[in-house]
Amino acid sequence: MNPRMKQALLWLLTIALLGGSVYALYATGFFQTLHSKEAMEAYIASYSPWSHLMYFVIQLMSVIVAPIPSNITALVGSMMFGFWPSFLLTWGAVVLGSVIVFLLARVLGQKFVHQFVSEKVSGKYLGIIERKRDVFLFLAFLFPFFPDDLLCILAGLTDLSWKRFLVLCLVARPWGLLVACAVGSSALIIPPWGMVLIGLVGLAVFLLAMRYGDQVEAAILQRMKKD
Repeated sequence: MNPRMKQALLWLLTIALLGGSVYALYATGFFQTLHSKEAMEAYIASYSPWSHLMYFVIQLMSVIVAPIPSNITALVGSMMFGFWPSFLLTWGAVVLGSVIVFLLARVLGQKFVHQFVSEKVSGKYLGIIERKRDVFLFLAFLFPFFPDDLLCILAGLTDLSWKRFLVLCLVARPWGLLVACAVGSSALIIPPWGMVLIGLVGLAVFLLAMRYGDQVEAAILQRMKKD
């Protein structure tokens, strides 16, 4: 079997699996629960004693299927399972899902990517990812202003290694999920003014890093060479 045929078969298999997963969630009524935390909690609980596994699958699909907001499902999971179980399940699912879409984009190329990412979004972010790489991806994963799941797909089109991408996901992606799980489990209560302050500080850090990230990186490397 020639490489083009292998790629075509892999592409069709991927679309079939993703489409089948979305249909399964739709057929079982999951998407009807997105408007209500109580309805989503009842949906996940209905799979007991496999509710933890179902929660993991939903969080995994939240990375691959954009309409599922992982922070909202993290809130529900933390109310059901407590802080640490929900956080660890969410972190594992989000990192795994991120690596999966990264590798799919790497193997299947732009034709696959454009099934999920519009040309407008691709044109807006792909060049920045190629130029800024680690700095941009780290900050985009860290702060909630960016379509981080779509950026994972776009990153697969660059020459960034999957191991380096995995490290970025492990380090940067859990923090927003950590806050969501902490709030949902009542381990952390953040007032509205606190959320505004966090957002402003995060935006300031992002702008400074984008403006001076290259200089800082070069200075650190130069200092390391001298040492």
